[in-house]
Amino acid sequence: MTSLQKPIDQYLNHLASQRGLSPITIKNYQRNLAEFVTLIAGKKLTNWSELESDHVRLMVKQLNQKGIKARSIATKLSALRSFLTHLVQNEVLTFNPAKGIAAPKLDKPLPKNISVDEVFQLLDIDDQDPLSLRDQAMMELMYSSGLRLSELVGINLKDIKLREKEIMVLGKGSKQRLLPITKRAVNSIGAWLKVRPEFCEAGETALFTSKLKQRISVRNVQARMEKWGLQQNLPSHLNPHKLRHSFATHMLESSGNLRAVQTLLGHADLSTTQVYTHLDFQHLAEVYDKAHPRSKRKK
Repeated sequence: MTSLQKPIDQYLNHLASQRGLSPITIKNYQRNLAEFVTLIAGKKLTNWSELESDHVRLMVKQLNQKGIKARSIATKLSALRSFLTHLVQNEVLTFNPAKGIAAPKLDKPLPKNISVDEVFQLLDIDDQDPLSLRDQAMMELMYSSGLRLSELVGINLKDIKLREKEIMVLGKGSKQRLLPITKRAVNSIGAWLKVRPEFCEAGETALFTSKLKQRISVRNVQARMEKWGLQQNLPSHLNPHKLRHSFATHMLESSGNLRAVQTLLGHADLSTTQVYTHLDFQHLAEVYDKAHPRSKRKK
């Protein structure tokens, strides 16, 4: 494997002398490239010019099968891609066989929810400024019904029935669902509706509008919620999805009813709800002990 290792050693020297990378970074490049050399050992390649895109795809597949995390595979593939680019620049290769080959799809980390106490802290707003009334109504409604951000900004006046404490939202796939809303949300929306005429033209259908006198935008909602998270001294960054995630978590922890939470969230697949929420095992065990027929009876 000397013919494969020599170009790697030259590349590592280049990283140190020409690019001035730290010894730790160079050590990481060395380790990642050494792993690829080990993986292609069975291909009996005599030099890097014999490496093909299929070889790279196979190596990525092998790393995945070994249980290497997607993010680590992406890092290793990036190191190989950079090394091969260096060989192309030095005319050792005519093309980069790793170019365009993607690592396994990275799992999107779920946002952490905020606690019930932090939700109350966030929504404890004693401000009669019209925009504050609007923002409180939006946040109360999102947490009340677990709305997606797109669902929130898409709500029209005709969609909400305060007396019945109901709201109709348009979710993914243009699917409508009828949702209950809390009394606190009803009161907050009622307060907003009293000042809403200041922020819209006659005939405007949107429930939530902006200073531009038109339907509020997604970016505006995100910015306002971030502002309130800071103003109310939350310990972590606030975004709309975090309120939806908190709703799902708190509802599931309180009820243990996964199917009901699935319906409220508008998930077509139950597995989506299972991934979306994160009950700890202790709570699951408590729900199990209370609910399972064979668990409730004494021996």
